[in-house]
Amino acid sequence: MRTRDNRWLALAVVCLGQLMMILDATIVAVALPAIKTDLHFSASSLTWVPNAYLIAFGSFLLLGGRLADLVGRTRMFLTGIAIFTAASLLCGFAGSEAALIAARFVQGVGAAVCASAVLALIVVEFPSPAERIRAMSAYTFVSVAGASIGLITGGLLTQALDWHWIFFINLPIGIATFALGYVALARDRGLGVGRDLDLLGSALITVAAMVAIYAIVGAEEHGVRWALRLGAVAVALLAAFVAVERQATSPILPLNVMRLRSLMVSSSVRALMVCGMWASFFVGALYLQRVLGMGPIAAGAAFLPQTLTVAVLSLGPTARLTARFGERRTLITGLTVLVAGLTLFALALQPGASYFPGPALAFTLIGVGAGLSFMTLMTLALADVPAADAGIASGVINVSTQISAAVGLAVLGTIAASRTNALGAGGESATEALSGGYQLAFIMAAGCVVAALVAAVVWLRAPAAVEAEAEADVEQLELAA
Repeated sequence: MRTRDNRWLALAVVCLGQLMMILDATIVAVALPAIKTDLHFSASSLTWVPNAYLIAFGSFLLLGGRLADLVGRTRMFLTGIAIFTAASLLCGFAGSEAALIAARFVQGVGAAVCASAVLALIVVEFPSPAERIRAMSAYTFVSVAGASIGLITGGLLTQALDWHWIFFINLPIGIATFALGYVALARDRGLGVGRDLDLLGSALITVAAMVAIYAIVGAEEHGVRWALRLGAVAVALLAAFVAVERQATSPILPLNVMRLRSLMVSSSVRALMVCGMWASFFVGALYLQRVLGMGPIAAGAAFLPQTLTVAVLSLGPTARLTARFGERRTLITGLTVLVAGLTLFALALQPGASYFPGPALAFTLIGVGAGLSFMTLMTLALADVPAADAGIASGVINVSTQISAAVGLAVLGTIAASRTNALGAGGESATEALSGGYQLAFIMAAGCVVAALVAAVVWLRAPAAVEAEAEADVEQLELAA
């Protein structure tokens, strides 16, 4: 039996690994103009710097999750950290488009291997609902606030040094995480690879995810017909995967996991929310620099209201609100506030607008909505998951996040570019055209979160056992705070 202190040390280690991966997903946003100039990227090929990472991350998560259950979660976590850190070094030394994109893809593989074990480790280490809520608060803070911190860090490093250092910074963090993880994390044996590892199913779902994401992120460059044809291939591969899973003795995605209503509905709501939320990072960073004329450091610092709000909520208030009012009510409130924040940002997107009060208040509301929503969704998703399937459930949750992030980035980016081109062709100035494109993207982002809110209201129900235990733990949480 592991002691309380050991378990919280293990949580700190896995959150450090999660922070490194989340930072890397957004740290490139404010550095993209510098990377474009230095490595001579075209406007269309530049999107592959973030998308290569997202494609690999989203494609290998389910395989990584199942391997975590079979060979051991600690082993997979450490392996992922090692791959990610080595790939970061390659990114930092990249001297061409192809080299950077390839290294970013390998980074995504390492992130998938690592992330597939992170949530599983939390589920196993914190079986008590009250303690799991507190552990998820820390995880949520790292996941949501880390994305904003990535923007700030990217701006500081790009402007003070150069863009290469946004990748080199991962080296000391990765080495420290690996060393601490090797010492602090328990050595779980896993179920054993000898239990008929589903190689065919693993290959089919990985390739299907990769083809589907590639179709989405490549639609702007290659056209809608090309994307539809590739999408049809992905659907065929997915159908073959389902057929294989029905016959497999040890499927990579067990049918009993797919029948967990709370997991599947929560993951769907999370996907819609992230699809819209991602706009606040990438589209928002572009607006701040290209329309308001901010430098990289100022653009990164502009996200501080969002980061600080998430930090405050994740360090206690959300857990207490969830315990008192329940996950479902807290989530619905959070999604409503998030819609308000994205809508306000869309209305504030005007040429010559100032940062205060519009964007500043919008970022604060977005932080409140994210701080209330992400942790409650995580708690709901994992509430009914057996410990033996924690790895694959972690993969399902992360897949919903990464694929929807890629979809949101590709679709909203395409919408913004098309609207900008149309306004430019109609005689609008470059600044007005850019502002109009970003405004439409944020309106669509708010629409995605509205869809998530509707889905939560109609289909999401908190497991009765979780709600009962959470209510019983209200006093304990308040005393602990």
